[in-house]
Amino acid sequence: MTRVFITGTAGFIGFHLADLLLAEGMTVHGYDGMTDYYDVSLKRRRLAQLEGRAGFAMTEAMLEDNDALSQAVDGFRPDIIVHLAAQAGVRYSLDNPRAYVDSNLVGTFNVMEAARRQSVRHLMMASTSSVYGANTEMPFTETQKADLPLTIYAATKKATEAMGHAYAHLHDLPTTMFRFFTVYGPWGRPDMAPIKFASRIVRGEPIDIYNHGDMYRDFTYVTDLVRGIRLLMDAVPERPADGRVPEGDSLSPVAPFRVVNIGNSEKVRLLDFIDALESELGTPAIRNYMDMQPGDVPATWADASLLQRLTGYRPKTPMREGVARFVDWFQANHAS
Repeated sequence: MTRVFITGTAGFIGFHLADLLLAEGMTVHGYDGMTDYYDVSLKRRRLAQLEGRAGFAMTEAMLEDNDALSQAVDGFRPDIIVHLAAQAGVRYSLDNPRAYVDSNLVGTFNVMEAARRQSVRHLMMASTSSVYGANTEMPFTETQKADLPLTIYAATKKATEAMGHAYAHLHDLPTTMFRFFTVYGPWGRPDMAPIKFASRIVRGEPIDIYNHGDMYRDFTYVTDLVRGIRLLMDAVPERPADGRVPEGDSLSPVAPFRVVNIGNSEKVRLLDFIDALESELGTPAIRNYMDMQPGDVPATWADASLLQRLTGYRPKTPMREGVARFVDWFQANHAS
């Protein structure tokens, strides 16, 4: 029975991944600091759906607490570590950059040390499409350079990719970094656009639309995303014996290390996403058009062909179908 250690289990993506793996009969140990970056009660509600299920256990502690993390990992002895916990939020990184260094750099180093010590079969760590930064060639592919981050959040995530490659090379630690694109769906973070927009629309409050609506995102439905992570668990990278890497593959020539996009491969106009929300909610939005925020980018768009080549799968939920599912959940779980 596969044993998977997941950091960030009370978070949006970690919760959905743990739910999927438990349903497949895997043994899951969660780890989460339950920080108050957003409402902790939402994290508690997610956890309540996991607690008591066969094969699930949980440690509540911070990534920066190396003793607590080491004790949890060493006691569990995982086959796979999926590191999702991080200080999230592009815009929050403008106000509190130190939180990103503490969690995303120090915390990730602690996770990598635990993975090295346990010689896990596969270390999997979350990155972000934000690492593409100022790149303008789209769709984004994993083999493009990603050396121009525009926020400290993106910079810390790019740094964790570099750290992961070094550990993979030095310790022969199979490592996959996955770059998420705009993720949405049930149990999402309230600081992200779907819940923030929906909440304001139903209350009759204006929504802020940056760059005057000239924004495009690769909206990826959360259950598609975690299915991609699940399938990548079995796509363990191997160090090329001759240093040769197949064309289009981000596999390192000197380490068992790979970067993989997980996105819907569809560039959606933000205004079309808002239109879909309005339609499903049955209420028009009061639109407050604003200039672009510092560090933001006008568009993201994933090339997910490498994910498909490795797993036979790519995210596929159409935006309007995903929005309809999200609104069904939102209306059942949020008072207006």
